[in-house]
Amino acid sequence: ITETLKAKRPRFDASLVYLTRKFMDLVKRAPDGVLDLNEVATTLGVRKRRVYDITNVLDGIHLIQKRSKNLIQWVGSNLDQVVGKAAEQQNLKDELSDLSAMEEALDELIKDCAHQLFDLTDDKENAKYPFNSCITLTPYVTYQDIRSIQAFQKQIVIAIKAPEETKLEIPIPKE
Repeated sequence: ITETLKAKRPRFDASLVYLTRKFMDLVKRAPDGVLDLNEVATTLGVRKRRVYDITNVLDGIHLIQKRSKNLIQWVGSNLDQVVGKAAEQQNLKDELSDLSAMEEALDELIKDCAHQLFDLTDDKENAKYPFNSCITLTPYVTYQDIRSIQAFQKQIVIAIKAPEETKLEIPIPKE
């Protein structure tokens, strides 16, 4: 029994998917897409019944038509275009996958930024500095806030309230 199993072809070699691919290769090379089913069975090394399985399906979806008992002809679209479309479809699927991954990454960044903003505005330590909060309508800094900053102690600090687009030029003192 083991000797007869070894003599058989692997299961994939006899599968309809594999045979259909080989059949399509023969159709591509056939003049005018016309094939003799007896020759196909011989070339593929299978019983004619397996070839009929393939042709019945292709006939059912109107890609081939039977010209006589043993002759079929391809009537579907140009096979080269069909093969080209498959590559184009794969490229579109890959691009869609990349865009989906990018969208997911951007969603994560937005979520992270929203979380950080919430932490910043909700933190009680930051609440005493309303200029850090985007919720506050009237941002301000008090004298005590400025005096509590170590770098500004023992210095003269002048606070100026001006519109955002204001430019301030301070000349270098001569003394």
